[in-house]
Amino acid sequence: MIVLGLTGSIGMGKSTTAELFRQAGAPVHDADAAVAGFYAAGGAGVAPVARAFPMALVDGAIDRERLSALVLGNPDSLKRLEAIVHPLVRQDRARFLAEARASGARVAVLEVQLLFEVGAENEMDAVIVVSAPPDVQRERTLLRPGMTAEKYERILARQLPDAEKRARADFVIDTGHGVDAARDAVSRVLETVLAPGWQGRRQTQGEA
Repeated sequence: MIVLGLTGSIGMGKSTTAELFRQAGAPVHDADAAVAGFYAAGGAGVAPVARAFPMALVDGAIDRERLSALVLGNPDSLKRLEAIVHPLVRQDRARFLAEARASGARVAVLEVQLLFEVGAENEMDAVIVVSAPPDVQRERTLLRPGMTAEKYERILARQLPDAEKRARADFVIDTGHGVDAARDAVSRVLETVLAPGWQGRRQTQGEA
């Protein structure tokens, strides 16, 4: 089974592109949705995150806005949070891939916001970076509930610059030209990776 990593900075249209892959028949693992489940009441992340960040616990669940305020701009706090959450995400991702293989899927997509930042690119057969012009990115992001210009800049500071991500990508999907153009780009990616003889990152590194 071919494993594609889908990434991109905030506001680039990653979630929309992930949905286009789903519509094309590829199962997609959404790491952000998995984290939301961990933070919900009864989730696997509630107890460990609450121990590290008691102020983030509200009515038996982790309040993501409070948690974000506690860790953004604070590298030590962010590392503590990542040490809790990243292993949970890896476990959930492994479960997803096992289920995708069992279902007979030829391609599976892992949506990972900080894919390059956590060094996960070589776990993928190919990396797709979703991109858009900076003005489009900023406009999309500032329309989100609770988003401010200051918070936007802090989030960007955690992420590799878009130009560097595009330079390291195997495929780039530009969402600045509308959904139809992005859908065509998704189709081209799938046609390429499913073509006979195509080799991805793991194959060229000698992995099965």
